Amino acid sequence: MSVHESRDTAAPPAAPVPPAGGGSVLDRAHRALSIGIVSVVLLIAFEATAVGTAMPVAARELDGVSLYAFAFSAYFTTSLFAMVLSGQWCDRSGPLAPLTAGMSAFAAGLLLSGTAGSMWLFILGRAVQGLGGGLVIVALYVVISRAYEERLRPAIMAAFAAAWVVPSVVGPLAAGTITEHIGWRWVFVGIPCLVVFPLALALPAIRRTASGPADPDAPLPPYDRRRIRLALGISLGAALLQYAGQELRWLSLLPALAGAALLVPAVRGLLPRGTYRAARGLPSVVLLRGIAAGSFIAAESFVPLMLVTQRGLSPTLAGLSLAVGGLTWALGSYVQARPWTEPYRERLVVFGMVLVALAIAAAPSVLIEAVPAWVVAVAWAVGCFGMGIVIALTSVLLLKLSAPEEAGANSAALQISDGLSNVLLLAAGGAAFAALGGGAVGHAASGGAATGSHPAAFAAVFLPMAAVAAVGAWVATRLGAGRLGAGRPGGERRAAEGK
Repeated sequence: MSVHESRDTAAPPAAPVPPAGGGSVLDRAHRALSIGIVSVVLLIAFEATAVGTAMPVAARELDGVSLYAFAFSAYFTTSLFAMVLSGQWCDRSGPLAPLTAGMSAFAAGLLLSGTAGSMWLFILGRAVQGLGGGLVIVALYVVISRAYEERLRPAIMAAFAAAWVVPSVVGPLAAGTITEHIGWRWVFVGIPCLVVFPLALALPAIRRTASGPADPDAPLPPYDRRRIRLALGISLGAALLQYAGQELRWLSLLPALAGAALLVPAVRGLLPRGTYRAARGLPSVVLLRGIAAGSFIAAESFVPLMLVTQRGLSPTLAGLSLAVGGLTWALGSYVQARPWTEPYRERLVVFGMVLVALAIAAAPSVLIEAVPAWVVAVAWAVGCFGMGIVIALTSVLLLKLSAPEEAGANSAALQISDGLSNVLLLAAGGAAFAALGGGAVGHAASGGAATGSHPAAFAAVFLPMAAVAAVGAWVATRLGAGRLGAGRPGGERRAAEGK
């Protein structure tokens, strides 16, 4: 089904009835499912923190620091297509199969990257991993929409954030130790072994509570081939723009123009009408998610590289500089889930985006030798608190605005905005980084940051991302929590009109 089409003429089919009789996400009716899906998030969190720690060393050993941003954006590029496919797959037959296929691809991509002999093969592994990640994240949202009552959704989103706490602390330390003493490849090839446990927990619970189509009595909807073509267009367009940004030659204008020609109509077709102009309701929720995630991830991707090459920190210490952020992210998500925040949630999102902008702006201050390196840890802890608020609330609002049969497609739209923004802002940041000599930092010795010092290259990444996050604070004022109606029959049209 199309995210941008109004459904005034059709009554929504009945939603599957969530498990009854529970008062929390850990009551008897929800316990197995909650533990299972939180275990999936725990694995994803461990992968993200561990891989981020090992990435600077992997890029240097594969002689690919100039392609550093590609190693991150390749994941998001392929996940854009997978998100659309997962949304349709989930709406058609339930989230069980997409989740299983996604976790399998996720593990296969890690193995491919961990055994890569060149940077481009490493990037290919990250792309395969992105296919799996895109399938998984949308499937998890659909599980939540079907298996949890609306009043429990903020709590399960807070549990997702809490699942990042231990990996944020243990992941960088473990990955840094493995990278320094055994080798970065073992960080990648070791994680797939952890896939079995969360799948064994999650799949039986999902089969019992959230499998099958939203309306078992309705005929199965066909796959929307137009949306799948648009999804391919958005992924290919994003990849071409990323390639053009990395090459920085006049001939790069050709792939850049081709990428834009593919991307623009695909974005207009896959995101709610009014997203690009921050119309109230669902369009602004989707737009804000992209702005918040893209600006923060693009900046965070360069933090370990900056600390290793400019301040001479070890990969372990560089990774641990982000560890406290896992705690504060969970705290921010916990705060938004408290009942007393209900009347103030729009203001909370604005506050969260202001914190994100300030944190990103403060991080490059460590490029000044007189500023201690721990300033990054403090700034990122503040930014992660803001992100914990913003990400959880945009997820909650998205599900609140979605009719049951639209949960898959609308969740895909939210994740497309998230992933596309990551790709485009990483491409922009990577292009600025390369243009100002950032690729040369890979030739610095491990302890000799000064010989590879390019502070302007890093500043060109962080400061524009801080400005993007500041724009997000304005978009947050457009959520219109008291008038949200998009995502339900007829509601999206009203939201797109700003009413």
